[in-house]
Amino acid sequence: MRPGVLWLMAGLSLLFSGCALQPPESNEPPPLSEASFNSRILELQDTLTQQCGANAQHQDQQLSQQKTLTADVREVGSLVRLLRSDIQELEARGEEPIVIREECNIDESLETKATLGRNEWVGLPSIGTYLKARVDSGANTSSLSASEITRFERDGEDWVRFKLALNDDDVVVESLRDEWIEAPVERRVRIVQASGEASRPVISLLMTLGPIRENVQFTLNDRTHLDYPILLGRRFLMDIAIIDVAQNYIHERPEFPGGEPAEQAAEDEAVDQDDTEE
Repeated sequence: MRPGVLWLMAGLSLLFSGCALQPPESNEPPPLSEASFNSRILELQDTLTQQCGANAQHQDQQLSQQKTLTADVREVGSLVRLLRSDIQELEARGEEPIVIREECNIDESLETKATLGRNEWVGLPSIGTYLKARVDSGANTSSLSASEITRFERDGEDWVRFKLALNDDDVVVESLRDEWIEAPVERRVRIVQASGEASRPVISLLMTLGPIRENVQFTLNDRTHLDYPILLGRRFLMDIAIIDVAQNYIHERPEFPGGEPAEQAAEDEAVDQDDTEE
């Protein structure tokens, strides 16, 4: 055999024998030494000790609070028993206990609110007229007397067209009595009555009343069977006004082109009767 072939066979033999001597790979973790095991056990023991200590401290706090509350309850009970004993002693003598009432503090926020009478003049600048209004905290939403209410659409939004529903003796700028008024619909409210349910549109109008100048939401419905074409409810009164039911027409009637001067309002106010409304 040739020497080159012998050398090749010897190399292959050493290669295969080297591969056979390599140990197989393993994914198992190395064995835990005794020192590492003891260290881990000590860490767990310290953690449990800390948690138990925190729980014990929390329980001690709760127990202390419970003792304090129990003492307070016992003290209140003792005071009540002493008070009852004093009252019984006074009753036995035929005397009545004297009740001392603490004076009420006037809410400072009332000083910033306007005072309104049970009836007031209001102005509607966007319409151009004044009207009489009943001020009633028993009603939720304010109401404006309207007739011929017609719904239509403008620029994709709901609008209504209507006229003021007034009686012959209602005071108004006469040129606007039969004028059409248009306004966007803010929302609709459902009214439940004995005759059934009805849906009414709600519009927003700028309104003036004395020092107040606010956008007010009104439901539109025919109020000609009532004494006042406008009703002002809680939504309007909230945070801005209070009612003094002993007074009437506290604030001056606003003036509008074509209307009567404010000093002549007293004649129109005198015809009002002290009636009650919804």
